[in-house]
Amino acid sequence: MRLLLLGAGKTGSLVADVARERRHAVTVFCSAVNRGGSGLTVEALRDVDAVIDFTTPHAVLDNITACLSAGKPMVVGTTGWYEAIPAVKTLVDKTQTGFIFGANFSIGLNLFLDIARVGAAALRHGYTGQVFERHHIHKKDAPSGTAIAIRNAIHEASGHGLEITSFREGEVVGLHEVVLDSPHDTIYLCHDAKSRHGFAEGAVRAAEWIADKKGFYDFKDVWREV
Repeated sequence: MRLLLLGAGKTGSLVADVARERRHAVTVFCSAVNRGGSGLTVEALRDVDAVIDFTTPHAVLDNITACLSAGKPMVVGTTGWYEAIPAVKTLVDKTQTGFIFGANFSIGLNLFLDIARVGAAALRHGYTGQVFERHHIHKKDAPSGTAIAIRNAIHEASGHGLEITSFREGEVVGLHEVVLDSPHDTIYLCHDAKSRHGFAEGAVRAAEWIADKKGFYDFKDVWREV
């Protein structure tokens, strides 16, 4: 496949490495050549099979609009834009393209979401709960998209909404914890990412999966197929 990667940060650079390991041709656009989506011309996108975005919340919507309007399938790992999901879904339907987004493309984290849904049953039996998340000091959004996804999963399973507490410390890759507490015991559920490799591999596999599909998908709903 011929992949276009938007974003040359820590995760984006690793996505490029993983994609090349999986024998894909990769072109990388950094912010300097793609301000406001200006680099995503018809000519630049002509031979691209899929686009992967790991940019920033203020840049991602311009990128999505340009790529979908050109009929190119996308994988979006950038978070902090989810209030625009209804508009993006409408654009995906209008352009008949494929689009997959995710708060986290790690298989382990998506398994953790399933575990959190099961654990949410405690909230119907007198437990209280809270979500904690820790990330590196360079992360733009707080709470993290992953923490919000965990809270949403628990809410869907139990009807209870939980508070999220965020920490930005050093170079922490990503640590998410659900604490369920009662007067008698405490349940701790934790996912601690050791590196960004799991995110990167999941994103590349998502690009392979979406390349020949149409429609709007959340990675948490399709990761088993990927």
